[in-house]
Amino acid sequence: MTSPTRIRAIEKNGLTEIKILMKHPMETGLRQDAAGITVPAWHITEVSVHCNQHLVLEAQFGPAISKDPFLALRFKGGNKGDQIHINWRDNHNDVRDDETIIL
Repeated sequence: MTSPTRIRAIEKNGLTEIKILMKHPMETGLRQDAAGITVPAWHITEVSVHCNQHLVLEAQFGPAISKDPFLALRFKGGNKGDQIHINWRDNHNDVRDDETIIL
């Protein structure tokens, strides 16, 4: 499994900004290693962001996203102290769930 997702959530003037760094190798399935063997595809396919159990972002990724994807978003309605929940799944059905609090 991968290391924890780095999340930063800050509320300012009614807008909540969330920055997310997802640690993942994001292999396309097209690259070959030094021995000439094709490295199998392994990439994030679904991402969701919730604020206090309300969906604020749902995205579908593909193999063309770079290693360790970075995602930033803003939304209205979040307050300091609210809980942010990030969930993502990859094409191997590995799932990652992480949480933080809005500062």
